[in-house]
Amino acid sequence: MLKTLRPALACAALALAANAHGGAQIYEPLADSVRAGLQSAIADQPAPRHGFTDSLEAVHWLTEMSQRLERRIPHLGTRLDLLRTVHYEATRFGLDPQLILALIQVESNFRKFALSSAGARGYTQVMPFWVKLIGRKGDNLFNLRTNLRYGCVILRHYLDLESGNLTRALGRYNGSLGKPEYPNLVLASLKARWRYEPKRTARAY
Repeated sequence: MLKTLRPALACAALALAANAHGGAQIYEPLADSVRAGLQSAIADQPAPRHGFTDSLEAVHWLTEMSQRLERRIPHLGTRLDLLRTVHYEATRFGLDPQLILALIQVESNFRKFALSSAGARGYTQVMPFWVKLIGRKGDNLFNLRTNLRYGCVILRHYLDLESGNLTRALGRYNGSLGKPEYPNLVLASLKARWRYEPKRTARAY
């Protein structure tokens, strides 16, 4: 819910909700080399658990994020499956997992079967034309791993296209390039709800 945003941003977020939700990415022809790279990324198999290299940090992050997500997704197994997949897919494409959680909150409010008026689907609100463009026939955008894989690949593509400019990349993701409302909403959600500082563990001497 948008009420998780800081009070100063809540009213603006509610007013922008209709335009912010939906992830209406705009179809743009891709160079053959870019298309091949995106197809390869989409086709790669997911990790069986998560992308952490430190098991203790995995426990800390999953516990912290699971607590923050509990009100939206009450079932523990479903929450952990989502969080592991978010972390893996974001990390493998060089994205901040917390940023992806913020994007999901704004796009679908963590509704797996969200469907926008523009036809965008799932957690990250991916437009169906992406399946034909870089995916495989039969890819189900309501499937957890498929949806998150597409969402992260698309955002990574837009970041590369915009030379790392996150505000512009988020604008492209939402189909509102040049307008500040959607990027500001995602970044406000990240700051207010999903920012995470790794826990420091004492070393044994």
